[in-house]
Amino acid sequence: MARAYRSFRALLREVMDADGILEGDAAGRYTVDFWGQHRGRAALVVRPRSTAEVAHIVKAANRLRIPLVPQGGNTGLVAGGIPDPSGEMVVLSLERMNRIREVDPAGDFLVCEAGCVLSDVQRRAEAIGRLFPLHLGAEGSCRIGGNLATNAGGIHVLRYGMMRELVLGLEVVLADGRIWDGLRALRKDNTGYDLKQLFIGSEGTLGVITAAVLRLWPRLHERVTAWLGVRDLTRAVEIVQRLREACDALLIAVEFMSGAGVELALRHLPGAAAPLARPVPWHLLVELAWPFAEGLRPKFEALLEELWSRELILDGTLADSEAARARLWRLREDHSDAARREGVIARFDVSVPPGRVPELVARVSRGIADWEPRPLPIPFGHLGDGNVHYNFVLPEGFPDQLRHALAQLVFDRVAACGGSFAAEHGIGRIKVEELARRRSSVELELFRRIKRALDPQGILNPGVILPAPRDP
Repeated sequence: MARAYRSFRALLREVMDADGILEGDAAGRYTVDFWGQHRGRAALVVRPRSTAEVAHIVKAANRLRIPLVPQGGNTGLVAGGIPDPSGEMVVLSLERMNRIREVDPAGDFLVCEAGCVLSDVQRRAEAIGRLFPLHLGAEGSCRIGGNLATNAGGIHVLRYGMMRELVLGLEVVLADGRIWDGLRALRKDNTGYDLKQLFIGSEGTLGVITAAVLRLWPRLHERVTAWLGVRDLTRAVEIVQRLREACDALLIAVEFMSGAGVELALRHLPGAAAPLARPVPWHLLVELAWPFAEGLRPKFEALLEELWSRELILDGTLADSEAARARLWRLREDHSDAARREGVIARFDVSVPPGRVPELVARVSRGIADWEPRPLPIPFGHLGDGNVHYNFVLPEGFPDQLRHALAQLVFDRVAACGGSFAAEHGIGRIKVEELARRRSSVELELFRRIKRALDPQGILNPGVILPAPRDP
């Protein structure tokens, strides 16, 4: 292998500048995950500036059978964008490919490269009076390529859908170094298989996404944000159903949090203020928006009066300014960070049909009721689409063997509710064995066939989604 890496470096130097190849300490930040929980080792890090350079790198790696790990902003939580500990993998960072190539207000799209930071894309859309609706806690550092590779979701899935629904076309470098130019800005295109959907959500295992055509929407000029206290999650689901009936596409976000989670956030977030006058068992953060300048708030207030009269709401408040809205959202968006300050956290990102979220929470609570020591559950997330971020604060001295038992308990209860053990963050390296246990043999065989067809040498992110081949 040493000879192969020497040859690989020589081929890279034919097209790349000195800053495009990093080794040793300079490569360190590319080998550890966002939370600092998982660390790998890289033979080197390559940082191309163009699709042509990516194609050159991938072609050379395929010829020499060098394993590549495509990486965006490295904000993933399942180690899908970092190398394994072998020291044999090369990180292919797209961070320097950060140009927005085209903006078209008439067609409501923009074309950007994979290394563009999500918040930069949002700002560029705003500059032309449009909206790119993907909204994530890591939007100031995550990159479009990673959002595509993991099929990112976020808080606006209820209205706009996952990343799959925000994309019109892709440019992808295939495993043999060829470039597929699928940058078509068409809403209607039924010319055969929809190839872009193969690569979205594939976590860099089938090809390297280098650019995308992203859909844009009209800007939203009036927002109404409410924080509601409810007695239980069954009533919370009923509230969501009524909101959808009455508001339909005006409803852009419905987030839920436990009373324990909100109290924890108030304890650990500097300057945080209680949103309600008294503690309640469960909290909802609801946001509606439309493109008109005014008129939405009185309609929403009338709806809240109805919900109050039906005794679905215990308490509530409406944000009366952008600063007040930001304070409410901070309690939700910094939930995980607040939990981390409380102690050691076990995190699970799962989804069930929205109407079964109360059942899931009840099943998990019953499952850990007799545990000693007992972890503190802090479930929160997107009630509108059923995505639950199940955090647990682990008591001091929590045995390592119980961590695995906790994961299996959560995943088993999710399966019993017809859900998925990987909602937003994918499989990565962390959930490969779980995927093998919980998906059918037919589904896994289809995965393997697709992988062999598009990456027969197995050089693209080996060990992610599917186990790495024994002969790398």
